[in-house]
Amino acid sequence: MKPASFAYHAPSTVDEALALLLANGPDSRVLAGGQSLIPMMNFRLAAPPVIIDLNRIPDLAYIRDQGDAVCIGAMTRQRAIEFSAIVADKLPVLRAAIKLVGHLPTRSRGTIGGSIAHADPAAELPMVLQALDGAVVVRGPKGERSIAASELFKDAMTTSIAPDEILVEVRLPVMPAGAGFAVEEFARRHGDFAIAAVTVVILRDGEGCASARIATAGISSRSERLRAAEQVLERHGLGEGAIARAAEAAAAMVEPLSDRQASAAYRRQLTQVLTERAVRRAAAA
Repeated sequence: MKPASFAYHAPSTVDEALALLLANGPDSRVLAGGQSLIPMMNFRLAAPPVIIDLNRIPDLAYIRDQGDAVCIGAMTRQRAIEFSAIVADKLPVLRAAIKLVGHLPTRSRGTIGGSIAHADPAAELPMVLQALDGAVVVRGPKGERSIAASELFKDAMTTSIAPDEILVEVRLPVMPAGAGFAVEEFARRHGDFAIAAVTVVILRDGEGCASARIATAGISSRSERLRAAEQVLERHGLGEGAIARAAEAAAAMVEPLSDRQASAAYRRQLTQVLTERAVRRAAAA
């Protein structure tokens, strides 16, 4: 199928894009990599009357080491992140997760900002943003503001970004030296959307756990942190019993979806299995 007719704009600056967004109203849509929006338009699941294409704004594509954080421009291609030396050194969990995103053509066109702003519950990048306790920077008529990952995702395909704002940057805290991590995902085929995925980042303190971050994708209507499971590890350490209890807590706290891919009960079981597996891998790293 082909999309419904639409007006097309290709601004060269963020300010120009914001002006177009304001002039054309909330029904207009911003186009980044197009790996989610274009298929939706082709199937007439979305029919925006106006498209504002960000691909001609060079200032939105970069990866910068800011010391305690890595700042990534919203239009940075996922393929660039996959091969970035800064990401490999400072954010290895992001590098591991991004290899699970779609296929080569998807990562070559897809952007980090587009994936996060689209907020597909099965996408890997919102999960990593949660696990690293990161934030995004958005710009609108009133200037810039930062939105923490915990405040960003509201529901499937729904964020707290206002209709007249554009996501311009993703900020991810540098992983502590010695932190262990793991990304566990279950999909029907490599590159398919995750039926269930769990990302874990752990900082050991001897036999104990100084901090734990556990986040999901594909399980519920939005990516979320499994804080109850994190607390089990931080209180009781990384022994066999504690890991098993953390996995049970993870399964108990999620509100899994039921659809053609998997039942809610199956996703709950996957949550427990993947959490236990990911924590074991992260603790052994």
